[in-house]
Amino acid sequence: MMSLSAKDKEKMRIFAGSSSKKLAEKIANYLDMKLSSVQIVKFADGETFVKSDESVRGCKVFIVQSTSKPVNESLMELLIFIDALKRASAREIIAVMPYYGYARQDRKASPREPITSKLVANLLTVAGATRVITMDLHARQIQGFFDIPVDHMEALPILAKHFIKYGFSPEDTVVVSPDVGGVKRARGLANWLHTPLAIIDKRRAKANVSEVMNIIGDVKGKKAILIDDMIDTAGTICNAAQALIDKGATEVYGCATHAVFSGPAVERLKDSAFTEVVITDSIELPEDKKFKKLRILTTSKMFAETIKRIATSKAISDLFEMPVESVEKK
Repeated sequence: MMSLSAKDKEKMRIFAGSSSKKLAEKIANYLDMKLSSVQIVKFADGETFVKSDESVRGCKVFIVQSTSKPVNESLMELLIFIDALKRASAREIIAVMPYYGYARQDRKASPREPITSKLVANLLTVAGATRVITMDLHARQIQGFFDIPVDHMEALPILAKHFIKYGFSPEDTVVVSPDVGGVKRARGLANWLHTPLAIIDKRRAKANVSEVMNIIGDVKGKKAILIDDMIDTAGTICNAAQALIDKGATEVYGCATHAVFSGPAVERLKDSAFTEVVITDSIELPEDKKFKKLRILTTSKMFAETIKRIATSKAISDLFEMPVESVEKK
């Protein structure tokens, strides 16, 4: 595996934002580097101040910051961080956003609505970001909102490796999409695991409220893996899990990249039909949002490899296109 040279490291800096400190530390450790020191101050009136404690002049700088809850504070901190580094003459400023907040506001569903994910793209660019690394956007088309390069990582290899490791075989497993819009993502995991695919046809009455209507595909007598890009209030995915049990699934596993876990999500998941809920550390969860059924997989290796390859001008596509046969079984 390619490693960073001393010369590469000399002109690199990795910073952690307030929302992604643990993940940033793991990334830096993987790269055999230390996080650069920074002052992040929250003033009494809510304003944010950011200042690097070391020179970044002429450096390629990476800021690890998910724009997760509190979304507006995390986003504003990232913008101020980028501005501070730009004014300190950083050569390149790469925003590493494991979770891209406002990604669901990506179109006008009705008149007079904002397209906030495009606004966020504009803000990042104007602030001075020269590149963005993110993971599992709600809609891949958001990459087109940017006039700077966007590296869109996928958690599928991480999730697939987990299920392969624990012996999920093609004969008794089915991958399920919780809605028609998520079929491509579910098909991707099904291809990795060599399993059949099922789809839940649902009707959504209003935001964060859904009703399971029908299951397309055979789930009877099988372990079902429900996959989504995020779990927010968990209403949709918990309803889907119960519907799968009602249709004869022996066990139901939930997996998602982003654990937003808003409102009643944790209680719903605790009381749900899930045997296990698998998520990644793209969003740093407080202890009170962790529970017995929860399994957290780290994205640090994938982000570290991406950073390493950008720093050395190498291709990153094979990080998520590797054949499933190459995933080590333990």
